Amino acid sequence: WAGSCWYYLRFIDPQNSERFCDPELEKAWMPVDLYVGGAEHAVLHLLYARFWHKLLFDLGHVSTEEPFAHLFNQGMLNAPAFRDQRGVLVPVDEVTEKDDGSVVRNSDGEVLERINAKMSKSLRNVITPDDVIAEYGADTLRMYLMFMAPLDHQRFWDPKAISGIHRFLRRSWALITDNADTGCRDFASEESDEATRAIHKAIKGVTADYNALALNTAIAKLMEAINELSGQPISRETARRYVLLLAPLAPHLCEELWSRMGYADTLAYEDWPEYDEAVLTEDSVTVIIQVLGKKRGQLQVAREVDDATLQELVVQAQSGSNYEVNGNDRFIVVRDKKDQTPKLVNVIAKR
Repeated sequence: WAGSCWYYLRFIDPQNSERFCDPELEKAWMPVDLYVGGAEHAVLHLLYARFWHKLLFDLGHVSTEEPFAHLFNQGMLNAPAFRDQRGVLVPVDEVTEKDDGSVVRNSDGEVLERINAKMSKSLRNVITPDDVIAEYGADTLRMYLMFMAPLDHQRFWDPKAISGIHRFLRRSWALITDNADTGCRDFASEESDEATRAIHKAIKGVTADYNALALNTAIAKLMEAINELSGQPISRETARRYVLLLAPLAPHLCEELWSRMGYADTLAYEDWPEYDEAVLTEDSVTVIIQVLGKKRGQLQVAREVDDATLQELVVQAQSGSNYEVNGNDRFIVVRDKKDQTPKLVNVIAKR
């Protein structure tokens, strides 16, 4: 037990027979960047690890007063459990679910209440990872666990929901491997502006979410990207960036895709993709047209359009409609405070 309180220091220099850790190596590596714990872990390991480290600091053996730079407490993973009329929890393997959805205890037929409870050996409601991996693969299981909810929230195991993540990974596979002869698709020499913008948008959003440990929203942004990229030509560079973005969550799948794309070495040491803010800036914006305060249409215009030109475009757009306007009406143009792009035109029509 005592050794477990300072093991992270020994990991830095495990072959040193003279001291537990070389001082120069300790200065280079400490403190630990991220400690993933939990409420129960805090009083069993974290408290004592910090105590031992502070003692070593006072004795001059380590260079930092605190061992861990950032603490993150993950939420518990819950699974279905069952409770009888007395409030006693009944192990999962002692119940039967009937055709009408009710659950009864095998020994006496009592109808039980279905609840969500922390996975535990005593309730025998622990989900065996091996069974899930055998059916869906390790990457699907990993991504499903990350997608269920924010990492610091309680999560509830739902075996029906895992298939959605599996479909997403199959779409990611198809994005790269749609040519059966070569095992890899034929990449386009040129792609649409929308495809380029989609991958740069994904890089920006997914990178920020990874840094914030918001893995569920990172996955959601990757899903948005696959929706925009599927069914159209994409360049090799866009495919490469997509695989790198997905790799932390689905490393097995992405290493295989990386190899099929013709790269000899692992992707683990590749530079992280960067986005270009200029690419994310669209050439045009959508302007809402209101007449007397009510929406009557919308218009796609250049970002830098001036008020006079915008007024003419609104008159043209409304021509022939039930809400025609003309140059004698009053036009109120609302622009974005930050970049001054037009957002809305409200016409006070003279009737």
